[in-house]
This record gives sequence, structure tokens and C-alpha cells, in this order.
Amino acid sequence: KQQASDEKHRRFADKESDFLSLINLWNYIKEQQELLSGNQFRRLCQKEFLNYLRIREWQDIYTQIRQTIKQLAFPINSKVADYISLHTSLLSGLLSHIGMKDIEKREYIGARNIKFAIFPNSALFKSQPKWCIVSELVETSRLWGRTAGKIEAEWIESIAKHLIKYSYSEPRWSKKQGTTIANEKVTLFGLPIVANRIVNYSKIDPVLSRSLFIRHALVEGDWLTSHKFYKQNQKLIKEVEDLEHKSRRQDILIDDDELYEFYNKRIDDSVISAKHFDNWWKQKQKTQPDYLNIEKEMLIKQSAQLVNLNDFPDFWYQDNFKLALMYQFDIGHNRDGVTIKIPLDLLNQIKNIGFDWQVPGFRKDLIIALIKSLPKSLRRNFVPAPNYAEAFLERIKTTDQPILESLENEFRKMTGVKITSEDWQLDQVPDYLKMTFSIINSNNEEIASGKDLVLLKEQLKNEVQKALSELTTKKIESIEQSNITDWNFGTLPTTYEEKQKNYTVKAYPALIDHQNSVSIELVDNQEEQQKLNKLGLRRLLMLNIPSPIKYLHEKLPNKSKLGLYFNSFGTVLMLIDDCIACAVDELIDKYNQNIQNQVQYQKLLDYTKTNINETVIDIAKQVESILTLHYNINKKLKGRVDLSLAFALSDIKRQLSNLVYKGFVADSGYKRLADIYRYLLAIEKRIEKLMGNVMKDRQSMNIVEEVENQYEKWINSLPQIVRSKDIVINIRWMIEELRVNLFAQQLGTPYPISPKRVKQQIELVKSEL
Repeated sequence: KQQASDEKHRRFADKESDFLSLINLWNYIKEQQELLSGNQFRRLCQKEFLNYLRIREWQDIYTQIRQTIKQLAFPINSKVADYISLHTSLLSGLLSHIGMKDIEKREYIGARNIKFAIFPNSALFKSQPKWCIVSELVETSRLWGRTAGKIEAEWIESIAKHLIKYSYSEPRWSKKQGTTIANEKVTLFGLPIVANRIVNYSKIDPVLSRSLFIRHALVEGDWLTSHKFYKQNQKLIKEVEDLEHKSRRQDILIDDDELYEFYNKRIDDSVISAKHFDNWWKQKQKTQPDYLNIEKEMLIKQSAQLVNLNDFPDFWYQDNFKLALMYQFDIGHNRDGVTIKIPLDLLNQIKNIGFDWQVPGFRKDLIIALIKSLPKSLRRNFVPAPNYAEAFLERIKTTDQPILESLENEFRKMTGVKITSEDWQLDQVPDYLKMTFSIINSNNEEIASGKDLVLLKEQLKNEVQKALSELTTKKIESIEQSNITDWNFGTLPTTYEEKQKNYTVKAYPALIDHQNSVSIELVDNQEEQQKLNKLGLRRLLMLNIPSPIKYLHEKLPNKSKLGLYFNSFGTVLMLIDDCIACAVDELIDKYNQNIQNQVQYQKLLDYTKTNINETVIDIAKQVESILTLHYNINKKLKGRVDLSLAFALSDIKRQLSNLVYKGFVADSGYKRLADIYRYLLAIEKRIEKLMGNVMKDRQSMNIVEEVENQYEKWINSLPQIVRSKDIVINIRWMIEELRVNLFAQQLGTPYPISPKRVKQQIELVKSEL
């Protein structure tokens, strides 16, 4: 009757502790004895598989313990003990019976590295808590822990203080606590009951703590203090450091070790933390308030040469503007050299005049670097370069003219040698000699930086007018909305304008796609607004049209359905969603009307509902043909590759990845699908001819690479928003047509194409942007 017995006993089980299961049983027995007669209780025990004699023994022991406690005058609790109290009491006598779960196995690591498992009849056998305590360890086929309870490691430490061991690692200075801290590990019988606790280390190792306090707090300034002597010392150190940055030298300020020795000799040995220092200094400064003050002469090395501070001004003046200058000597860092801070509000008013001359302290080095950048045929006329740089600086009277123009004029007068603007190779001039422009907002936070002021002004042209993050007016709040699933917000304005101080803030409300909804947010330029509006409008329509998937399933031929499974860029449903998005884009383009209000949107929605099914079918058939051809081409590219074909096949794979990828349908658009199929046919023709025509293929590939490199170099220099313009993207498709013309001319192209025509188009678009 094992099963019946287990079912009866399972009523008392507690999922976290077998000890509580015993208490549940105890309470049940007590309750039944009060309700039943002696014979009835005996029959109950027999019926429910409880041993009547063992229960009597249990009750006798309980009575004996209770009497003993009364005799010892110990108080007996009047309330039921909580879980923690009960198990910490058990811990006091079972410290060697604790276990920590082995992450990799269904067993526990116990005291002195013994390994045991919870007995299968325990309520904890399945849950396997991180820490447990067992009443006994029994060895049969393996070592079992019987009568188990879940515990927390932190309960153990207070019970086992006489047995635990402490170890420390990674002593380090803490600015927040003002003392040395370390990681403490607490173990009991080899078990880590506290693995990595942060503790105050100053009393454990006062000598090391004192050293770290002086090194980090006083020398490196890594502490929170308001002591007057410290602020004064740090101010002097900052002045000397600024002098080093300005003069690009590291031999002026004394070493940290010398500064350490200064404090080490004066501070009492009892000072091991910020708190100890405060107590000591409170008494010391009463008699010697200047005891820890450093003189500026002490901070400067005796071997250091003097620097003319007038050559390294703290401000740059232009018209009525005063702009702060910062100096940094950090070779390789993007801020190495001089940085000028320009407030965003003033950016349009700052002229790109004079900055090319640098500050006086760097001017001679700049001119020497410019001379060295000249071609050798010209450079040899200005040797030695330092002498010509000094002569030039003596001759000039004003810096109003661009420095290159001044150099060309003066050098021609001095030597008769003519230098043109194309001769200067500015990329060879070290970056630290080119001024860095840091554009800051009203909170003195940098929002952009660079070496080209003209480019920065172009990039931030809209930011100067729009500071969107600072707009909090009710009008803005009424425009911006989120979680929109249908056009229920009236009219979408094309622009938003508001006066801010001395300029007009201008922004563009746009529909932003969030997959399950759209939002209306302000963006800072019209091109981005148009791009986002199209995607947002597409999402609104897709959320409000019946899904064409069922229609697609009914009308699409089985061959086409199967072809869609050649998609290796996600699930078929993802591909169908891509087709639907492409179809909605095509219908929006065909509808060809500006959508600004609810009435216009509703008409477009009705038009889309009417035409979406047939459009998706058309797109799906084309996509199936593309994917099938793409799959067949990839099959031909697999297997062993002849080394002579490696470059061609690598180029083909790269082209394939640019034509067919996750999301290519909507990205390319409906009108490009037929072209993509033709481009894949061209690839197939190229592969067929490749074996017998490797050299000709290589020549054609070199032509394409030259054009592609020019195109990629150009678009990489463009802002992201400009790269997405149609006139820029169309050049990419012209390169695909060039490939058709070179590798599969028999397929034909829709217009005459050649490398020269592509390059001419790049130059034409450059002039239009």
C-alpha cells in the first residue's frame, strides 16, 4: 500500500522544508486527538498509515523537553515561530549538515567537500534550492541527506562565528567611503557562505590603508573633501598641468612620488582613512594652519624651462565674441592640441576666419609642418624649414588673410617660387596643429566636435534653430503623440515654428514607425520627415487593412508557395510581411497624393484595401522567381573552388548579398524587382562563361571595382540623411546595370551605360547636393 500511504502523507508536505512537514503533521495529530476518542484516534492512525506507538513516543519526548525547559526557567514562545527562526535554531546543531548546490550536478557540496544528494522522498528533491540543511546523512548506494530544509547562506554566519574563516582580496581605495575597502570571503568547513562582500580594510591592514589614502586621496585627488589647504594645492597643480598641456611638455610638474613623500612626512601614522585624517587635521590646523600647504615653486621641476603664457591664451576673440580655449597634450587622442568651445546659439555667427593660424605658441610648428607637407620639388626651396618659418612670422603684420594664402604670397616674395593651393598636403600636417571645434549647448554639454568648422555648421544648421529637447510648450505637447494605431489625430502639420530668444525654432512633425503602432515626433529636417512619414504611413495602413495572407494562400500557385521556402533570411511569414510592406509602398506611390489629414488618409486606406491582394500576389510571384534563381546560383557557388576563380566568386557572393537579403523586397521596391531578377540572370550568365574566360572576367571586375570604390568613398563622406536620397541610391543601381553590360551584355540594359557615365553622374549629383 505504498502509493496510498504516500498520498496520505503528502498532505503534510511543505515545498520548502521537510521540518515544516513534521510540524504540519504534529499540528494535525494534536487537532485530531482533541476531536476523537482514544480508539477512534487509533483507527485514524491505522487508516492514514501513521504509527500510533511512534506518535506516543514523540509526544512523550516533547513533554519531557517542555518540563526540562520549565525547570531551567527558560521562556517558552507564545507565538508560532517563523521560518527563519525555526531553521536558524536547527542550524545551531546541524552546521556540519549544510549543503551548497553544485550547479553542474543534482547534488550538494557539504562540509569538508563531501557530496550528498537530497533523498527522493523529500519535498525538496525536485526544487533543489541553492542552500539546504539536512537532519542526517545516510550512506547506501550513495550519500543521502534526509529531512531537508531550504536555508539562506546569510543565516549561517551569525550562528557559526566560532567556526567560520575570513579571507581578503583586492584591497583598494574607495572615494565614496573615504577609506580602503576589500573583498571579504567567509567560509565554513570550506563552503563559501559569503563569496564577495565589500568590507572596510583599514583596521585589517592599517599600513597599506594609510599608503592608499595618501596616494589616491591626497596625491590623485580621489576623495570628497572641503579642506581649504587641499583646494589650494589642487588649484596650483591644475595651473602647472595646464602649463604642460599648453606647451606640450611633460617635464614641468613634479612626479606623484615626490608629492606622496611631501604628505607622507607630514601626516601622522594614525591616519588610515578620510575620517581619521579629518580628526587629526582638526587638531593640527589649530596650531599650524599652513602645515600642508604647497608652494607653486615646489610643484615645478628645477630643470623646467619658462613658458611665455601670452603665446597660449585662455580665450579666442572674434568681433564681440569671447570663446574659451582648452589645451590637451595627449598624443593620439582626438582632442590633442587646442580645442575652442562654441555655443550652439552662436555657431551661425562665428566666421571661419583666423582659426587656421592657430594660437601663437603653435604657429611656428604649424608653418614648419606645412612646409614639410609640400612636394619634394618645392620643399627643397625652403630648407631649413624652421628658419623660413621664423622669417615668415617676422614679415607678417596681420592674420586676417588665410594662412596658406599668406605663405604663398610671402614665400614667392622671399624666393620667387610659386606655390598653389593644390600643393599643400594638409593630411600630412599633425592633427594637434589643427584646431578642434567643440559645439556646446546651453548646459555646457558637447553635442558635436570636429576639425572642419564649415562641415559642423552644415551638420548643425537645423540644431541652431531647433533645440527640440528644450521645447516644453503646450503646443508641442499637443503635436507629439504615441501609441497611434489609426489616423485619429486630425491634421498632421508640415512644420512647427516658435520664437526662442533671438532665433526661430523650426521643427518638422513626422510619423515614426514602432511596428505595433506609430507616434508623432518632431525631427530636425525636412528630408528625414519625408522619409519617416512614408514608413509611418505604411505602418498605419498595414495595421488597418485585412491581412492578404489567406488570399495569398488561395491564389498563389503551389510552385510559387514552394519557392518562397528558398528564403534563407527568416521565416516565410517574415518574407510575406516584407512583400506586404512592398505592396503598400507601391500603392502609396501609385495613389500619388499628399496625405495630411484624416479624410485624405481614409481615401488612401480604401484604395489600399481594394488593391492590396492582387499587388501582393504579383510581388510574391516575382519574389519566388528571384529566390529560386538565387538558390540555384548559390548551389553553383558551393563545393571546391579553383584558385583562379576565387576573386570572381568572392565578388559574386558580395553582389548577391547586396541584392537579396532580409527585407530586400520593401527596401528595393516594386519597380526594382524585375531588375533584381535580371541582375541575377546576369550573374548566372557570368558563372557559365567564367571557366573559359577568367582573364576577361578579371578585367571587367577591375572596371567595376574602380567605379564602386569611387562611389563608396563618396557616399561615406555624406551625412546619413543624404545617402538615402533617391538620386544617390540610383547611382548604386547604375553600377548594377554596368555589371550587366560587362558580364552579360546579351541581356541588355534599359539605358546606355559605361564607367564614364557612372562617374559623370556622381559628379553631377555632387553639384546638386
